[in-house]
Amino acid sequence: MTERLISILIGYVFGLFQTSYIIGKMHKTDIREHGSGNAGTTNALRTFGKKAGAMTLVGDCLKCVLAIAVVRLIFADRAAEIIPLLCIYAAAGCILGHNFPITLGFRGGKGIAASVGFLIAFDWRLFVICAVVFLALFFTTHYVSLCSLTSYLAALIAMIVFGEISGYGMDRIHTTEMYLVMAALTVLAFWRHRANIVRLSKGTESKVFLSKSKTKKG
Repeated sequence: MTERLISILIGYVFGLFQTSYIIGKMHKTDIREHGSGNAGTTNALRTFGKKAGAMTLVGDCLKCVLAIAVVRLIFADRAAEIIPLLCIYAAAGCILGHNFPITLGFRGGKGIAASVGFLIAFDWRLFVICAVVFLALFFTTHYVSLCSLTSYLAALIAMIVFGEISGYGMDRIHTTEMYLVMAALTVLAFWRHRANIVRLSKGTESKVFLSKSKTKKG
Protein backbone atom coordinates (compact mmCIF):
# COMPACT_ATOMS: atom_id res chain seq x y z
CA MET A 1 0.00 0.00 0.00
CA THR A 2 2.86 2.40 0.75
CA GLU A 3 4.24 2.00 -2.75
CA ARG A 4 0.82 2.75 -4.23
CA LEU A 5 0.37 5.91 -2.18
CA ILE A 6 3.84 7.15 -3.03
CA SER A 7 3.20 6.52 -6.73
CA ILE A 8 -0.09 8.43 -6.61
CA LEU A 9 1.56 11.33 -4.78
CA ILE A 10 4.43 11.51 -7.26
CA GLY A 11 1.96 11.53 -10.13
CA TYR A 12 -0.20 14.19 -8.49
CA VAL A 13 2.76 16.53 -8.00
CA PHE A 14 3.70 16.21 -11.69
CA GLY A 15 0.05 16.70 -12.63
CA LEU A 16 0.02 20.13 -11.01
CA PHE A 17 2.08 21.48 -13.91
CA GLN A 18 -0.72 23.03 -15.98
CA THR A 19 0.71 23.71 -19.43
CA SER A 20 -2.30 25.53 -20.87
CA TYR A 21 -2.65 27.68 -17.76
CA ILE A 22 0.97 28.78 -18.09
CA ILE A 23 0.48 29.52 -21.79
CA GLY A 24 -2.63 31.50 -20.91
CA LYS A 25 -0.69 33.58 -18.41
CA MET A 26 1.86 34.29 -21.15
CA HIS A 27 -1.11 35.77 -23.03
CA LYS A 28 -2.06 37.65 -19.84
CA THR A 29 -5.26 35.69 -19.40
CA ASP A 30 -6.67 32.68 -17.53
CA ILE A 31 -7.57 30.01 -20.08
CA ARG A 32 -10.30 28.78 -17.75
CA GLU A 33 -12.19 32.00 -18.48
CA HIS A 34 -12.45 31.09 -22.16
CA GLY A 35 -14.06 28.40 -24.27
CA SER A 36 -15.00 25.30 -22.33
CA GLY A 37 -13.54 26.74 -19.13
CA ASN A 38 -10.98 24.01 -18.52
CA ALA A 39 -7.20 23.97 -18.68
CA GLY A 40 -6.75 21.38 -21.40
CA THR A 41 -5.34 20.83 -24.87
CA THR A 42 -8.56 21.26 -26.84
CA ASN A 43 -9.41 24.50 -25.07
CA ALA A 44 -5.88 25.79 -25.66
CA LEU A 45 -6.24 24.94 -29.36
CA ARG A 46 -9.57 26.72 -29.62
CA THR A 47 -8.51 29.72 -27.55
CA PHE A 48 -4.90 30.37 -28.60
CA GLY A 49 -4.45 28.39 -31.82
CA LYS A 50 -2.59 25.36 -33.12
CA LYS A 51 0.82 26.23 -31.66
CA ALA A 52 -0.58 26.60 -28.14
CA GLY A 53 -2.59 23.42 -28.57
CA ALA A 54 0.51 21.47 -29.64
CA MET A 55 2.55 22.88 -26.76
CA THR A 56 -0.17 21.94 -24.28
CA LEU A 57 -0.41 18.42 -25.67
CA VAL A 58 3.34 17.88 -25.41
CA GLY A 59 3.60 19.43 -21.95
CA ASP A 60 0.68 17.48 -20.50
CA CYS A 61 1.91 14.23 -22.07
CA LEU A 62 5.42 14.78 -20.78
CA LYS A 63 4.40 15.27 -17.16
CA CYS A 64 2.79 11.83 -17.06
CA VAL A 65 5.76 10.26 -18.83
CA LEU A 66 8.11 11.80 -16.26
CA ALA A 67 5.93 10.71 -13.33
CA ILE A 68 5.99 7.11 -14.52
CA ALA A 69 9.74 7.30 -15.18
CA VAL A 70 10.36 8.49 -11.61
CA VAL A 71 8.21 5.69 -10.18
CA ARG A 72 10.04 3.10 -12.28
CA LEU A 73 13.36 4.47 -11.05
CA ILE A 74 12.35 4.48 -7.37
CA PHE A 75 10.76 1.05 -7.28
CA ALA A 76 12.90 -0.79 -9.84
CA ASP A 77 14.49 -2.88 -7.09
CA ARG A 78 12.16 -2.82 -4.10
CA ALA A 79 8.90 -3.55 -5.98
CA ALA A 80 9.95 -4.80 -9.40
CA GLU A 81 7.22 -7.47 -9.46
CA ILE A 82 4.42 -4.87 -9.51
CA ILE A 83 6.01 -2.05 -11.53
CA PRO A 84 3.18 -1.96 -14.13
CA LEU A 85 0.63 -1.53 -11.33
CA LEU A 86 2.64 1.25 -9.70
CA CYS A 87 2.99 2.95 -13.07
CA ILE A 88 -0.76 3.07 -13.54
CA TYR A 89 -1.13 4.48 -10.02
CA ALA A 90 1.40 7.18 -10.94
CA ALA A 91 -0.63 7.92 -14.07
CA ALA A 92 -3.81 8.07 -12.00
CA GLY A 93 -2.16 10.53 -9.63
CA CYS A 94 -0.98 12.67 -12.54
CA ILE A 95 -4.42 12.73 -14.13
CA LEU A 96 -6.00 13.64 -10.78
CA GLY A 97 -3.43 16.41 -10.33
CA HIS A 98 -4.21 17.68 -13.82
CA ASN A 99 -7.98 17.51 -13.38
CA PHE A 100 -8.14 18.71 -9.79
CA PRO A 101 -5.02 20.81 -9.08
CA ILE A 102 -4.94 22.07 -5.51
CA THR A 103 -2.84 25.01 -6.71
CA LEU A 104 -5.65 26.22 -9.00
CA GLY A 105 -8.63 25.65 -6.77
CA PHE A 106 -9.16 22.14 -8.16
CA ARG A 107 -10.13 23.58 -11.57
CA GLY A 108 -7.97 21.86 -14.16
CA GLY A 109 -8.43 19.96 -17.40
CA LYS A 110 -10.05 16.68 -18.39
CA GLY A 111 -6.95 14.49 -18.36
CA ILE A 112 -6.88 13.28 -21.96
CA ALA A 113 -3.45 14.64 -22.92
CA ALA A 114 -1.98 13.36 -19.65
CA SER A 115 -3.54 9.99 -20.46
CA VAL A 116 -1.74 10.00 -23.80
CA GLY A 117 1.53 10.38 -21.91
CA PHE A 118 0.48 7.49 -19.69
CA LEU A 119 -0.08 5.20 -22.68
CA ILE A 120 3.24 6.18 -24.26
CA ALA A 121 5.18 5.44 -21.07
CA PHE A 122 3.18 2.38 -20.04
CA ASP A 123 2.74 0.32 -23.21
CA TRP A 124 3.43 1.64 -26.70
CA ARG A 125 0.99 -0.90 -28.16
CA LEU A 126 -1.89 0.75 -26.32
CA PHE A 127 -0.77 4.13 -27.61
CA VAL A 128 -0.68 2.93 -31.22
CA ILE A 129 -4.15 1.39 -30.98
CA CYS A 130 -5.61 4.53 -29.42
CA ALA A 131 -3.86 6.80 -31.90
CA VAL A 132 -5.38 4.87 -34.81
CA VAL A 133 -8.84 4.97 -33.23
CA PHE A 134 -8.56 8.67 -32.40
CA LEU A 135 -7.30 9.77 -35.82
CA ALA A 136 -9.80 7.61 -37.71
CA LEU A 137 -12.68 9.15 -35.77
CA PHE A 138 -11.27 12.66 -35.81
CA PHE A 139 -10.90 12.90 -39.57
CA THR A 140 -14.41 11.50 -40.07
CA THR A 141 -16.32 13.33 -37.30
CA HIS A 142 -14.06 16.18 -36.00
CA TYR A 143 -15.54 15.67 -32.53
CA VAL A 144 -12.54 15.64 -30.18
CA SER A 145 -14.57 14.52 -27.16
CA LEU A 146 -15.99 11.53 -29.06
CA CYS A 147 -12.51 10.58 -30.26
CA SER A 148 -11.06 10.87 -26.76
CA LEU A 149 -13.72 8.79 -25.02
CA THR A 150 -13.73 6.09 -27.69
CA SER A 151 -9.94 5.89 -27.44
CA TYR A 152 -10.18 5.52 -23.67
CA LEU A 153 -12.50 2.56 -24.07
CA ALA A 154 -10.14 1.10 -26.66
CA ALA A 155 -7.24 1.47 -24.22
CA LEU A 156 -9.15 -0.30 -21.46
CA ILE A 157 -10.12 -3.20 -23.72
CA ALA A 158 -6.63 -3.51 -25.20
CA MET A 159 -5.05 -3.46 -21.74
CA ILE A 160 -7.28 -6.32 -20.63
CA VAL A 161 -6.49 -8.30 -23.78
CA PHE A 162 -2.73 -7.84 -23.41
CA GLY A 163 -2.98 -8.43 -19.68
CA GLU A 164 -4.76 -11.73 -20.18
CA ILE A 165 -2.10 -12.78 -22.65
CA SER A 166 0.93 -11.90 -20.52
CA GLY A 167 -0.36 -10.42 -17.27
CA TYR A 168 2.23 -7.69 -17.73
CA GLY A 169 4.49 -9.93 -15.69
CA MET A 170 2.26 -9.80 -12.60
CA ASP A 171 0.10 -12.33 -10.80
CA ARG A 172 -3.68 -12.48 -11.16
CA ILE A 173 -4.49 -10.29 -8.15
CA HIS A 174 -2.26 -7.42 -9.19
CA THR A 175 -3.22 -7.70 -12.85
CA THR A 176 -6.90 -7.46 -11.91
CA GLU A 177 -6.13 -4.47 -9.69
CA MET A 178 -4.49 -2.82 -12.68
CA TYR A 179 -7.66 -3.37 -14.73
CA LEU A 180 -9.75 -1.80 -11.98
CA VAL A 181 -7.58 1.31 -11.83
CA MET A 182 -7.78 1.67 -15.60
CA ALA A 183 -11.55 1.21 -15.45
CA ALA A 184 -11.74 3.95 -12.81
CA LEU A 185 -9.72 6.29 -15.05
CA THR A 186 -12.09 5.52 -17.93
CA VAL A 187 -15.12 6.31 -15.78
CA LEU A 188 -13.44 9.55 -14.67
CA ALA A 189 -12.81 10.53 -18.29
CA PHE A 190 -16.48 10.00 -19.13
CA TRP A 191 -17.56 11.95 -16.07
CA ARG A 192 -15.28 14.87 -16.92
CA HIS A 193 -16.78 14.87 -20.43
CA ARG A 194 -20.39 14.59 -19.28
CA ALA A 195 -21.31 18.01 -20.72
CA ASN A 196 -19.73 17.03 -24.05
CA ILE A 197 -21.70 13.78 -24.03
CA VAL A 198 -24.94 15.72 -23.58
CA ARG A 199 -24.03 18.06 -26.44
CA LEU A 200 -23.10 15.09 -28.64
CA SER A 201 -26.48 13.50 -27.97
CA LYS A 202 -28.19 16.77 -28.94
CA GLY A 203 -25.98 17.37 -31.97
CA THR A 204 -24.69 20.68 -30.58
CA GLU A 205 -21.10 19.67 -29.78
CA SER A 206 -18.41 21.82 -31.41
CA LYS A 207 -16.23 20.39 -34.17
CA VAL A 208 -12.53 21.11 -34.50
CA PHE A 209 -10.97 21.66 -37.93
CA LEU A 210 -7.19 21.81 -37.69
CA SER A 211 -6.71 23.04 -41.23
CA LYS A 212 -8.72 26.14 -40.47
CA SER A 213 -7.63 26.43 -36.85
CA LYS A 214 -11.13 27.27 -35.69
CA THR A 215 -14.21 25.67 -34.28
CA LYS A 216 -17.40 24.97 -36.16
CA LYS A 217 -20.72 23.90 -34.80
CA GLY A 218 -21.92 20.41 -35.56
